[in-house]
Amino acid sequence: HLHSRGHEVEDMGPTRLNPAEDYPDYICPCAHKVADTEGSMGIVVGMSGQGEAMAANRVRGVRAAVYYGGPADIIKLSRQHNDANMLSIGARFVTAEEAAQAVDMWLATHFEHDERHQRRILKMDYGS
Repeated sequence: HLHSRGHEVEDMGPTRLNPAEDYPDYICPCAHKVADTEGSMGIVVGMSGQGEAMAANRVRGVRAAVYYGGPADIIKLSRQHNDANMLSIGARFVTAEEAAQAVDMWLATHFEHDERHQRRILKMDYGS
């Protein structure tokens, strides 16, 4: 989907399903890449998306938002107000089409750069 939209993609996930593998082994390197590469964004997919976002959010500079259906405003606000640089999708709760729509919306939405949002992000990234 991302390639068809003209996005550059680096797939850092497993090549096949192996229930014995641990998702942090894939999520954390992706999160470090996002944190270390100016302007990059990451999209991860898990069963609920929750654990994946928690793993990603342990990396300083990452702000991962979870989407597992519901109002589209959640996607927009994660970018507009929180400058989310990772999106964690709960595959158990959304269809492939809904996930694609969420990704498109998330990538098309930009951070508002309001002073209050920037201040809050600095507090999240570096402590208050």
